[in-house]
Amino acid sequence: MSKSSAQFSQYPQHHPHDHGRAFQRRHAATATTTAIPLPDADDAYTIAHHGKQVRLGPVVFWIVVGTVVLLGLWSAATATYFAFRDDVLTRLIARQAEMQYAYEDRITELRAKVDRTTSRQLLDQEQFDQKLDQIMKRQTALESRATALGAMPDVTGSIPRATPQRGDASQGATQGTPKPSPISDTVIFVAPPDREARLESRAPAVMAPPTNQFAKNQGFDNVLVRLTSSLDQVERRQMASLSAVEEGMDSRMRRMRGVVSDLGLNLANLEAAVPRAAMGGPFVPVKLTANAGPFEKQLNRINIARAELDRLNRTLALVPYRKPVIGEVEFTSGFGVRSDPFLGRPAMHTGLDFRAATGDPARVTASGKVVSAGWSGGYGRMVEVDHGNGLSTRYGHLSEINVKVGEIVKLGQVVGLVGSTGRSTGPHLHYETRIDGEAVDPQKFLRAGVRLSAG
Repeated sequence: MSKSSAQFSQYPQHHPHDHGRAFQRRHAATATTTAIPLPDADDAYTIAHHGKQVRLGPVVFWIVVGTVVLLGLWSAATATYFAFRDDVLTRLIARQAEMQYAYEDRITELRAKVDRTTSRQLLDQEQFDQKLDQIMKRQTALESRATALGAMPDVTGSIPRATPQRGDASQGATQGTPKPSPISDTVIFVAPPDREARLESRAPAVMAPPTNQFAKNQGFDNVLVRLTSSLDQVERRQMASLSAVEEGMDSRMRRMRGVVSDLGLNLANLEAAVPRAAMGGPFVPVKLTANAGPFEKQLNRINIARAELDRLNRTLALVPYRKPVIGEVEFTSGFGVRSDPFLGRPAMHTGLDFRAATGDPARVTASGKVVSAGWSGGYGRMVEVDHGNGLSTRYGHLSEINVKVGEIVKLGQVVGLVGSTGRSTGPHLHYETRIDGEAVDPQKFLRAGVRLSAG
């Protein structure tokens, strides 16, 4: 490409048919050349190709140049892409594979975490179910124990009631157990009304915490701990109740045996003299199961002690340790040597004289059989009751006799009315206690009765 002059035909070309027109063409070309000015050398570009020259303007020239450059860059980029395509694709594929592997690893990790969480939840649920099942079994066992305790007449309030207010004092005084009386009370002690609370009536209140709201606030573990603590508290109260009952029974049996020993009586002989009631059945020995716990063992000991206590009660029912009249004991004359009220000389008084009014009931102090009922010398009207094993009692100076010879009388039964018959200076009851026919001091037996009633 080069710049050229304004002359297009320095060397004219001749044609055979243009001989006559040569001058005119030369003249016209000269005229044209002189009419059109030649462009500047800086504003025109000439492209030569196969001997031909093409003149271009600057704008078109740079468009052509820019197009060629762009095509060159595109070709270079294309060549570079095809040259490095495999490496780029390999890197892209490797990056995609790495991302995929990382994603799969993350999914696997999350899945394992979910599995661990699920397994932990299942394990926690299983442990919770086991603990809840244990608590339910304990509650069932405690309820059965409460039922057993409620059926025991010796349980005197396993859970103490609230302290009564002042306004309840008068009511408690009217409903309280009266002071034991040797004439009408046996050694079977009845529980006071203010201690007759049954454990099964209180147990549901102890074992019924607000589980739902508590579980929402504190969690199931705390609920289980709360329930377990409540059941432990109930179990401790039950064991304390059994221990108190067992200790009370042991204490009463020791007192009973001590009283019999102090009176100089043979317990075996007394037991043999106890009349047998109509009863029977096959002999089934008492035995505990292999898995019996402390509660069952202690309850078994209490049942055995209760049977022994019942046997002692029946035996001591034949011992005249109660007083024969109702009311406060007041003696007008004691047992032993005294001045005879008629002769004024020393004489042996074989019994106790109880102050009483005419017509007051005279009650038998122990169960037995009437062996004498009628007039008997200085006794006046007298009743004698044989209690077995050599024990007997006499009731003298009666104004009226209410029993017959051979009649079986029970403890506390009225055998006659107080009077002043026989060798008597006034209405009173002459009471005697005899062992094998020999008179002994009745106060010894009465003191034994007071000792038994005190427990």
